[in-house]
Amino acid sequence: MRKWYPVAVVLTAFAASAVAFSRLPEQVPVHWDAAGNVDRYGSRLEGTLLLPVIILFIALLIPALPRIDPRKANYEKFRPTYHLVMNATLTFMLAIHLIALGTALGYDLPMERLVVVGAGILFLILGNTLPRARPNWMFGIRTPWTLSNDRVWERTHRVGGYLMFAAGLVVMVSAFLPAGGLSLGLLIGSLVVASLGSVVYSYVAWRQETGK
Repeated sequence: MRKWYPVAVVLTAFAASAVAFSRLPEQVPVHWDAAGNVDRYGSRLEGTLLLPVIILFIALLIPALPRIDPRKANYEKFRPTYHLVMNATLTFMLAIHLIALGTALGYDLPMERLVVVGAGILFLILGNTLPRARPNWMFGIRTPWTLSNDRVWERTHRVGGYLMFAAGLVVMVSAFLPAGGLSLGLLIGSLVVASLGSVVYSYVAWRQETGK
């Protein structure tokens, strides 16, 4: 699955664009605000090619990053986890693309809820798998403290996994709240707490491990 899945996602994205292209209006929605209202339109070319090109770029990065990482030997210790997270990211991007195409074709799809639910699922996966990551320079919670001490890396990714998983749950709940300040605040707040909390904890763990 590791090898063929990214290829399948890329082909699906471009195929969906090719099928939809002739049926799309000259101007299509390409950006939505937090309430799900379209706040920018673009050409058919932008609407059909932007996300597939981004998906293609990510798919090319998946095998490339381990090869150029100074600690590439560690990828063998968590390769299934690495590919799971990267493939989940590709799937999320593909889902956004298909939803955007559906909206442009006139289907009434709740973009703001579907994307947020997808983001929540992605964070659940990330939180569940982060503790399996081994020290490297490309993937995971990379701070000066995690990169300088393997024990700090291990501790930070365990705690960061809990924080990311909790953030995923909060994000999914926020998708079903009325659009507005509360749902947006929960979405942004949970992600900030998870990200900043992981960074702060990495410093605390480094001080504990090094006695500084």
